[in-house]
Amino acid sequence: MIDSPSTLRNRIFMLDLSSKEPFAQGYNRKCYEHPLAPDRCLKILRPENMTARFQRASLAKKLLGKSRLNDNTQETLAHKQRAIKHLVAKGQEELVWVHLPKFYGSVETSLGKANESELIRCADGSVAPTLERLIKEQGLTPELRQGIEEFLSWMRKTKILTRNLLPHNLVVSDRFDHPRLFLVDGLGAPTIPQALDFVPGWSSRYITRKIERFRKRLAWEQSNEGLSWEDFQALR
Repeated sequence: MIDSPSTLRNRIFMLDLSSKEPFAQGYNRKCYEHPLAPDRCLKILRPENMTARFQRASLAKKLLGKSRLNDNTQETLAHKQRAIKHLVAKGQEELVWVHLPKFYGSVETSLGKANESELIRCADGSVAPTLERLIKEQGLTPELRQGIEEFLSWMRKTKILTRNLLPHNLVVSDRFDHPRLFLVDGLGAPTIPQALDFVPGWSSRYITRKIERFRKRLAWEQSNEGLSWEDFQALR
């Protein structure tokens, strides 16, 4: 059987990750260093976990389809949200990437399609640690607090929508004059909140709620009460 031109192109340009180990992984995706560009990250889906999530979902959510559980698809759509397109149209694209890794779209790899984005590193070249890890290791230092407030101010200014802010989805780089946070996962809002973004004042209220919840989450991360996150929320 003769391969089609598109198949041949994919074989020629496919990135080989067979000798690579992920430098980080969550429930939904694994993260690999780009084999040809050490300043870029490749996010690969974990289809077995995506299937498990779909099977656990309620019937109503199953009717919405499996694609809503594809984090790479959702991330791509999130980069097309109204706030980002508005900043780009105004010539302020660089403001988008102050606290987001630059996004380069989709690429073929030996492990399947990947989302390609900037790999945030520290001054010594190491992969930037998560905010969660830094809080556990050193607590919320004045420098970290400054970085957090700068990030939250950026959210209010840009009106870029995110899901719930979680410390393990934020990394911290020391390449700047003070710690800078980057949101590496959780960009974009669920379908209905995203659809309401055109309503005047709505995005500001949505972002305010996300920030309030994030502050509560930070308090829980530092808490020594031994409570689960669910119980901690219920008591606050």
